[in-house]
Amino acid sequence: MSDTDWAGWQQSWDRQQEWYMPDREERFRVMLDMVEALVGPEPRVLDLACGTGSITDRLLRRFPGAVSTGVDLDPALLAIARGTFEGDERVSFVTADLKDPAWTRALPYDSYDAVLTATALHWLHSGPLAALYGQVAGLVREGGVFMNADHMIDPATPRINAAERARRHARMDAEKAAGVLDWADWWASAAKDPVLAEPTARRFEIYGEHADGDMPPVGWHADTLRAAGFGEARPVWCSPSDTLLLAVK
Repeated sequence: MSDTDWAGWQQSWDRQQEWYMPDREERFRVMLDMVEALVGPEPRVLDLACGTGSITDRLLRRFPGAVSTGVDLDPALLAIARGTFEGDERVSFVTADLKDPAWTRALPYDSYDAVLTATALHWLHSGPLAALYGQVAGLVREGGVFMNADHMIDPATPRINAAERARRHARMDAEKAAGVLDWADWWASAAKDPVLAEPTARRFEIYGEHADGDMPPVGWHADTLRAAGFGEARPVWCSPSDTLLLAVK
């Protein structure tokens, strides 16, 4: 595995994700701005549903004194994350299913200054997501933060939703025609890699092609987080398709 170009896989994952979210880096910037503002520049962070460690990568480049725990179930993305951060004592990774009520027992710490996640929890239905928010509330220290950057669709604005979706897909179609890798192309490439082929196969055994989760509106997330024990919750950034929601314990 030491010969694998983990940085190259990280970069290709970022490019594939940016095809869907061209303002992805702006989300991360605001997320880390609010981490610094509320818990300081040396936070203990839980990178929830961490994937390849995109949040952890940006966290440590900005805050070298931070500590990060990444948790995910995807064996292929975790392989990239572990390869990328191998030897970095500030980082640890845990394999766990967030739908398992006991997943928090695998974590190395009982509490965190910040729990951060992006473009991941829409894989969950509202019931399991509400349960997860309750567990997250138990992990965040008093005064700590939780942030979720994800698709949060408002059913009360169908015309706006349709216009945004049409514009976004027109851009994506043009970029795809120019050769950008989409989700399926990226995974097809991973399946051909000598190191990632086996964990990619296991990944599709776990998830299938794509999970059929929910995308409730911002208000649902804020209300559910307050009910779980957070004192405040509201959006701190949004694009036409995505929202970054911040909750403070």
